[in-house]
Amino acid sequence: MDILKSAIDWAKAELFSTPFFIFFGVVFMVASLSFWQLGKTEIAKAYIIPTLVAGALLLIIGLGLFFTNKARITQFESAYNTDAKAFVSAELERTENTLKEYENVVFTAVPLIIAACAFILLFVSSPIWRASMITSIAMLVVILLIDGTAHARIDDYNKQLQQAEKELDK
Repeated sequence: MDILKSAIDWAKAELFSTPFFIFFGVVFMVASLSFWQLGKTEIAKAYIIPTLVAGALLLIIGLGLFFTNKARITQFESAYNTDAKAFVSAELERTENTLKEYENVVFTAVPLIIAACAFILLFVSSPIWRASMITSIAMLVVILLIDGTAHARIDDYNKQLQQAEKELDK
């Protein structure tokens, strides 16, 4: 098993996935601009700021992940060539920590926040609150969709690292 190739393939898959954050960030920002230019009702005007903020957050997440993973590709090769066993050990620790974060944040906290927003939505009638809760739910659903696939990729990569560690210990 060539764990360096697996690591680079994982990082390249992440480079393909993270632009979806950017895409949805742009979609939210275009929606904000549309609400600003075309919105005539109070609720339409209330969406301007929440969709702008959600779009900016998704753009920041996407750009941050993109440049981080792009830098990893060259770092992987130099770290692996320096000390393959240390590389596998460090990557294994990083992926295990990331998998724990996914369980705690993406698959526990995010659904709870979505539920809280939906619950609040039942009791508020102010347009800004309704727009904020609906936009928050939409943004968090986008995060769940994208991070669900990222979780599957890093879980698979983690299993490959575990196998590589066993092979290196022989």
